[in-house]
Amino acid sequence: MCATRSWRAARWCGTVRTSWSRTSRRPSPRPSQRCAAREEPMTTTVITNIGSLVTNDPALGDGTPIGLLQDAAVVIDGDRIAWVGPNADAPAADEAVDAAGRAVIPGFVDSHSHLLFAGDRTQEFNARMSGRAYTAGGIRTTVAATRAASDEALEANLTHYLREALRQGTTTFETKSGYGLTVEDEARALRIAARHTDEITYLGAHIVPPDYADDPAAYVALVTGEMLDACAPYARWVDVFCEKGAFDGDQARAILTAGKAKGLHPRVHANQLSYGPGVQLAVELDAASADHCTHLTDADVDALASSETVATLLPGAEFSTRAEWPDARRLLDAGVTVALSTDCNPGSSFTSSVPFCIALAVRDMKMTPDEAIWSATAGGARALRRTDIGRITPGARADLVLLDAPSHVHLAYRPGVPLVSDVWRQGKRCP
Repeated sequence: MCATRSWRAARWCGTVRTSWSRTSRRPSPRPSQRCAAREEPMTTTVITNIGSLVTNDPALGDGTPIGLLQDAAVVIDGDRIAWVGPNADAPAADEAVDAAGRAVIPGFVDSHSHLLFAGDRTQEFNARMSGRAYTAGGIRTTVAATRAASDEALEANLTHYLREALRQGTTTFETKSGYGLTVEDEARALRIAARHTDEITYLGAHIVPPDYADDPAAYVALVTGEMLDACAPYARWVDVFCEKGAFDGDQARAILTAGKAKGLHPRVHANQLSYGPGVQLAVELDAASADHCTHLTDADVDALASSETVATLLPGAEFSTRAEWPDARRLLDAGVTVALSTDCNPGSSFTSSVPFCIALAVRDMKMTPDEAIWSATAGGARALRRTDIGRITPGARADLVLLDAPSHVHLAYRPGVPLVSDVWRQGKRCP
């Protein structure tokens, strides 16, 4: 821990370098991410009387992975954390905020979402919950609505759900294309996303669209050729839905390899609906994450445990489809790094609430509250290969959430209750 009482000295203790992209520059705030005008002079803020503080740094707290500190304080200098320590030792700052015994946690890192879409699939959900067959199109329904929507409508939809997520504590999000499936529509989706986040994923390989149903090889050629050329300038990541009925192992390998050649790093929708090659392929290609991970062999678990690939679990999908839950306990006990994310999309997981996913993970995937909060913050950062977010330590980005509760455990203990009191993003309190 930085023992100094001077924030100006503490600001250099534990400075973090971020590996956010192929360059060394930091992510810049996007319009919908800014919580206050950046033209304001940089000031320091001390948050005092924090009942319990999740730092995600064992050295700062109780030695556990979440690095829990009781009766704590935090100093923010500009957009960075400058000091963390006991409340009694808190240094002076330009401004002071009294947490009044509330818990403080890192801002949630939602590393898997699908927010570039139009329309919804209410009828599909209603039929599924009623036990009725529904064959009106699934993802294809959203593809048709998205293609028909204007740029303005797509962006308005995106910003609506971003604001919704921010109110629930999400300060970093990843989002994907995948509902356009033409060169023009995939590129415009990513172009719109680039105005709001740096964590952008090219998912031209979501499904084979109806116009290529008779020639999936031609669609793979498009995804790895002209579409990739149009989308790569806007994206950091390349993703593929490696699953029966979508893209097989060979097709997925070709898509991810082509993306890597363009400088995009792999992510994989893997082993959601059935056993398959997705997880092994993700590990082989050093993908940042293998997402869903519901149907895993022992070899899949061992491969994840011996790799840097994060298993991103998406309990909202299982909740919304009444599907089998991923075995988080099995993964954690094997030493796999786990992230929790929303998978927010209009078909199979229409929630932007990370707190809801935490409650599901604890209740139905056998995670402890400590494991769930770590996975939704530091785990999400690992899944994005970021070191500047997902923790409250000197040098990290000042993204934090105040809860109307004395402990982070209440996120699972009181499911459905709006416990997020205040959100700070890049050192600014969000309205």
